[in-house]
Amino acid sequence: MKNMSPWWIRIPLLFFTIFGLMEYFIDSGEQPAFIAFPMAAAFLVFILVLLIAIELILASIENVVFQTLSDEAKEKYLAASSKRWEWTWGKKTYKKLLGSKPIEAEGEIILDHNYDGIRELDNKLPPWWVYMFYATIIFGVIYLARFHVFNGYDQDLEYEQEVAAAQLAIEEYKRTAKDLVDVNTVELLTDASDINAGKTIFQNNCVACHMDDGGGGIGPNLTDQNWILGGGIKNVFNTISEGGRDGKGMVAWKQILKPAEMAQVSSYILTEINGTTPANPKAPEGDIWVENP
Repeated sequence: MKNMSPWWIRIPLLFFTIFGLMEYFIDSGEQPAFIAFPMAAAFLVFILVLLIAIELILASIENVVFQTLSDEAKEKYLAASSKRWEWTWGKKTYKKLLGSKPIEAEGEIILDHNYDGIRELDNKLPPWWVYMFYATIIFGVIYLARFHVFNGYDQDLEYEQEVAAAQLAIEEYKRTAKDLVDVNTVELLTDASDINAGKTIFQNNCVACHMDDGGGGIGPNLTDQNWILGGGIKNVFNTISEGGRDGKGMVAWKQILKPAEMAQVSSYILTEINGTTPANPKAPEGDIWVENP
């Protein structure tokens, strides 16, 4: 019989197969299962000891059975056990691709040149090198036909396509990553979740100066069409972020509120407060704002 796989291959193969299955089926979060669960580590140690014990038992049984054989049977068994599996096709393919002559056949390709006893062999190029050379020729012909005969895309067009795809990815990322919003990219939010979040922010931070209904107190009236520093989502966002007029305006909230929160409270002011009728409105301040379409 042929010895297909020695013990030093069988044990690691079986052990790491069991280890991989355990890690796949046990949900241990970001940590490996044998670290997250001590019982898993103990199980692996048990499996390793068990595999080694099985190999020792099999070797002992084989030795006992071998001792019961006759001398002729022992010789046959040893001869069969000494055989090793060989990848015949792989060896033949390797020799064919290498294309070298064996040492005993070098006399067939030796040249007449003799330099101080050094003889030259007329070796052919290795087949693997020749095949790769032919492959480069085929590739070159296809490349020439596609890009120079049939006018396929060039590097400039490929660059423009990559830039356009990257720009779309950036815009999509900015749209979903709300904390990256700034005065240049902020847009009026209309989702109920954003408006409700803006209302909570307004009630927790703004009612002391602007009143609960936005009619104004220390701060200006937010319900009319007059704005001291400009209306619209970008101007309101910038006023909340950077603060009002120097010395007498609102403080800058950019160190307290996140960009997404400032966008939410700005949208709440413009959609739910502006244009309403407060109980005690403060006199209009600033200029009437007309949104430029």
